[in-house]
Amino acid sequence: MIMTTRRGFVLGAASLAAACDNSVGSPGSQTIDRRVTSTLSYMYSKHPETTRLRDTSSGMLVMPLIGEAGFMVGGSYGEGALLIDGATVDYYSATQATVGFQFGAQQYAYVLFFMTPEALQRFRTSPGWAAGAAAEFTGGDIAGALSADTVTQNAVVALLFAQQGLMIGATIDGTKYTRILR
Repeated sequence: MIMTTRRGFVLGAASLAAACDNSVGSPGSQTIDRRVTSTLSYMYSKHPETTRLRDTSSGMLVMPLIGEAGFMVGGSYGEGALLIDGATVDYYSATQATVGFQFGAQQYAYVLFFMTPEALQRFRTSPGWAAGAAAEFTGGDIAGALSADTVTQNAVVALLFAQQGLMIGATIDGTKYTRILR
């Protein structure tokens, strides 16, 4: 029988958060901007059909590097940029805390495409927007079959890609997005 003390729980949660934080030592907006540019280049080369999503969306939130780790208690963290008409307008962090069956660590990237001006406006004016029920996520081999014609009926479409590592029981539902200053 495994007994968890409060101190052990807090230390475990703190170490998971530290493992997920990819902003330590970064010079801020320049690092995020470089990562966003690189992520978009990668996405367009591996999934050229996403250019149609880009062209028809009202804006895109690009999260170039999300670190996730968990063992019963887990979390993820990353920073990215909101682009409107190809220009960065804001920076955001994505944070998730989870409890349940999970084990492992991974890194990945994703892009949220806001397909309507209303969806983009809701995202920008909310104090902390949470994904899950509001977005359709596509990842892995499914991403290759993504088509703007088949997904634009959704207000927000997300493409998850460039996964590295192993995570059992991982989910992106419930991620909280918060505007940050960089």
